[in-house]
Amino acid sequence: MMKKIFIILCLAIMPNVFAEETIIAADTVQSKPVVQQPAVQKPAPNPLTVSQNIMFDNCTKIFGINQEKLFYLTLASISANRFNVEEIQSSHGYIIFSANRNKYLATISKIDKANAILKITPCNNVYNFPPGIITNTFKYIDLNLTQPI
Repeated sequence: MMKKIFIILCLAIMPNVFAEETIIAADTVQSKPVVQQPAVQKPAPNPLTVSQNIMFDNCTKIFGINQEKLFYLTLASISANRFNVEEIQSSHGYIIFSANRNKYLATISKIDKANAILKITPCNNVYNFPPGIITNTFKYIDLNLTQPI
């Protein structure tokens, strides 16, 4: 009887390194060791798609093309970025579009014969929105400046 108790105590105190299962008591109660799964890291969110406070200076850009070409490139950029065009006014040079459940106003103004300025602002004057809306529009225009309309 003493040998049986001694063996049970030894098995309970000393870990069995080579076995898959650990004996808990003298009865046939056994449990498998807890295997921890490696922590799955979520990918970091893209900083262009997370709402941020945007400075007004970052909402405007001067391009070295005339007003008409900038208007059409802005319209093409809005379409290429899959934003929804709400209203177009070509005579006054503005486009209202919606993206990320907000409406934005893209205003194109003439500086001189060879330069025009594009200003993209939120219609609700809340400058907390994803910066990708502006940067993707400006990048598209920069990439297509030399393309014919």
